Amino acid sequence: MGFLIFLVAVVATVVVIIISSYNDLVKFRNRYKNAYAQIDVQLQRRYDLIPNLVETAKGYMKYERETLEAVIAARNSALNASSRAMQNPGDPQAMQQLGSAEAALTGALSRLMVLSEAYPELKADRAMTQVMEELSSTENRIAFARQAFNDAVTLYNTKGESFPSNLIARSFNFTNAELLQEATPEMKTAPRVSF
Repeated sequence: MGFLIFLVAVVATVVVIIISSYNDLVKFRNRYKNAYAQIDVQLQRRYDLIPNLVETAKGYMKYERETLEAVIAARNSALNASSRAMQNPGDPQAMQQLGSAEAALTGALSRLMVLSEAYPELKADRAMTQVMEELSSTENRIAFARQAFNDAVTLYNTKGESFPSNLIARSFNFTNAELLQEATPEMKTAPRVSF
């Protein structure tokens, strides 16, 4: 009789550990997905600001059409990469594509900013100044959101790799999520804005 009670207690403990580990993995996975949703909101804001920036610059930078088109192309590429990443945040390929697309966009915006230095009227334009301030603010928000996402992914991955959760993670196909890394050193800082 004592052995039976002991056996039931052991089985009950194992079941509680399995359920608890599974629920924790689900909770942490949902946290990093929500954290990515916050990045997506800020990226969308950034993507929405870029056409305004280009339109404002067009009036002054008539001879810089190639640069303006490169900014729009990079924006569209980043928008597509962000949409793919939103479907499966943490997916290694989606996160790497997003990082690369964001690096290209940051580079294109930086080139635009360098060229705008040659147009004093553009620098003085009120609409341009306002868009640049909003873009700069958005860049900061993206950086904070990226950090929150990476923190959530780290917690999830740590839980999935820790014993006994790693056994549950393997059994129920909880795979590690990918951090959102900067693809190049240029991505580590926001585009430089000086007006």
